[in-house]
Amino acid sequence: MSIKTILACLTSESSADAVMTAACALARRHDAHLIGLRTIEALMVYPGIALHIPDAAHDDYGSSQLEQTETLKAVFEKYTHAEQFVSEWRPVRTGMAMAADRIAESAGCADIVVIAGGGTDIHQSADMKLLETVIHDSGRPVLVVPPTARPDTLGRSVLIGWNGTREAVRAAHDVLSLLQEGDIAHIVHVNDSSHGADQDATSRELAAAFARHGVETTLVQKTWTHPGVATALNKEAFERGADMIAIGAFGHSRAYDFIIGTATRDLLGRSDLPVLFSR
Repeated sequence: MSIKTILACLTSESSADAVMTAACALARRHDAHLIGLRTIEALMVYPGIALHIPDAAHDDYGSSQLEQTETLKAVFEKYTHAEQFVSEWRPVRTGMAMAADRIAESAGCADIVVIAGGGTDIHQSADMKLLETVIHDSGRPVLVVPPTARPDTLGRSVLIGWNGTREAVRAAHDVLSLLQEGDIAHIVHVNDSSHGADQDATSRELAAAFARHGVETTLVQKTWTHPGVATALNKEAFERGADMIAIGAFGHSRAYDFIIGTATRDLLGRSDLPVLFSR
């Protein structure tokens, strides 16, 4: 079943073109309903902090949010006005909630979420927290698009990071909804250096399942040590001409993710391609 509702999250002017290019490519291919979501935030004052904020500061912040919203609306309309698919502009005020929470709520009725990544400095930015919350809490596949990306195609040649976990299974079947007959799925099983390089049975079974949908498959076995899964997947995707990477996200607890770090976080900051995260 193909996707029919796409939620494109426009969070900044610098990344809006990347998000809209990707979202329109998907909407065009699947004749999907495209929603452009803009969260309008209020100036938050946290309890317990003895700080007086003048009314003028509230007014200025509110005005800047509305100006940015109008700018992003213009970008949305620039990309959608001549398209055949249905498009809808949806500004949402966050109130006392965080922007990430409102995005996760809005994602509940969408088939896929498209949102911008934060670039190479994401590990030091608030963007990482927003992306992690949306991926963790939305319950939907989240396509994270690098700010510099302008993908001509999406879903015609997909690289799938596979290890047989629940999250990887979700990612594989979520990406299947983006694929059509004749498209290609590169199934990459990545082991650490303690495992052998024999092709595992679940990879072959997944390839057979994809083939029943008319999707061509290639099977790849990779063993990595350092610097890790993200680098291995990026390299493989580049060599095979993939237009997207799909991977299961946050396969460990939040505490583990915070202390140790994951392939999810690496790909959020290091991929040159759009990455579909499923959880």
